Amino acid sequence: MRLILDLARGMLSRRRRQTLVSVLGVALGVAFFIAIASLMRGFQTYFVQQVIDVQPHITIKDETRRPLPQAVELVAPEGAVSVNGVKPRDRVRGIRSAAEKMAILEAIPGAAAAAILTGPALLRYGSRDVTISVTGIEPARYRRVSNLQKDIIQGSLEDLRSAANGLIIGDALAVRLGVQLGDTVIAVSPRGVSLQMKIVGIFHTGLVSLDQSAGYALLKVNQVLQDRPNVVNQILLRLADVTQAEPLARQLEDRFGDRVESWEEQNRNILTVFIIQNAIMYSVTGAILLVAAFGIYNIISTVVFEKTRDIAILKSLGFTEGDIQLLFLVQGIIAGFLGALLGCLIGQLMIEGLAQVRFRTETPAGSDRFLLARDWRIFSVASFFAVASAALAAVIPARRAARLDPVQIVRGAA
Repeated sequence: MRLILDLARGMLSRRRRQTLVSVLGVALGVAFFIAIASLMRGFQTYFVQQVIDVQPHITIKDETRRPLPQAVELVAPEGAVSVNGVKPRDRVRGIRSAAEKMAILEAIPGAAAAAILTGPALLRYGSRDVTISVTGIEPARYRRVSNLQKDIIQGSLEDLRSAANGLIIGDALAVRLGVQLGDTVIAVSPRGVSLQMKIVGIFHTGLVSLDQSAGYALLKVNQVLQDRPNVVNQILLRLADVTQAEPLARQLEDRFGDRVESWEEQNRNILTVFIIQNAIMYSVTGAILLVAAFGIYNIISTVVFEKTRDIAILKSLGFTEGDIQLLFLVQGIIAGFLGALLGCLIGQLMIEGLAQVRFRTETPAGSDRFLLARDWRIFSVASFFAVASAALAAVIPARRAARLDPVQIVRGAA
């Protein structure tokens, strides 16, 4: 094997210019792959972290995913029966046996649960009216399933208990209403209940939909405002391992019968966009590596053409077809390996260069710079594809070299 490596290195070194061009082609493909993947992965990771921070991992709602089984379906469960257009039954909205379900959820290792009541309300301050969604919470439990306390810029969650009918709102909503910490607003629910509520906290999440139209009050206060005493319509669940949200949500839905949504289901459209982004990224960088692979194919084919007499001599010395094929395959792998190493270095320099870029205004992602992921797996994947494409490009000329007949080569030369 050492002899084959020495021969392969000698053949490549005699064509330094062509070898350098091929290696640079692979290196640029690897570098662009690393830079683009770092940008994409950085933004996607940041977005998912923001979603996970703001939203619970699992939400149990006071509704069902599908209508209850109808009589004809129960009578003939195996029959060819299809029921459509089932009229929803009138029932009091709210999660039944919420306390029992909370006990079951809190028994799950690494899980924290909180029951809430959400409902619309009209906030009135002076002559300004704004419709918001009020969420009734228990601060001690809600702190475990949400990072709202981290987003509060004035006041705190515990201030909800220190004031009668306390209310925490977003900073954008405070600007719309023209209120400040300590002001009193009038909240009116669709049931006609009216309460005077004191602004005891202001938060900023960076999500416009929350900052402009969300408010938080004590659970008991919101139950009074919505005229729904002792009722909760959602149970929020936060897990230590977010990857278990989807399978656990399906298990809970089968057990409780309520509609259970994971954070992945609630953001499925956005996560699908990420898949499309990744497909575009792999297609573009794959095309660059493909062009580089053609360069390797070209140089090895040229070497095979120029070294036909050498191949005949090697076979006459006892080299088998497998040895000859391995000789030229190793040349392609060496070119790909050198290109991968150089590409990783250039890619790291590109990442560091992008990290120095600053914008005059904040981006939609909430930062004044590129969001970059420095992940060793990106470098590993890029290097693997580079070496693999180089090896595949060398297969055809290597097989052609292995099939050359030394007798015919010697006769032709004579």
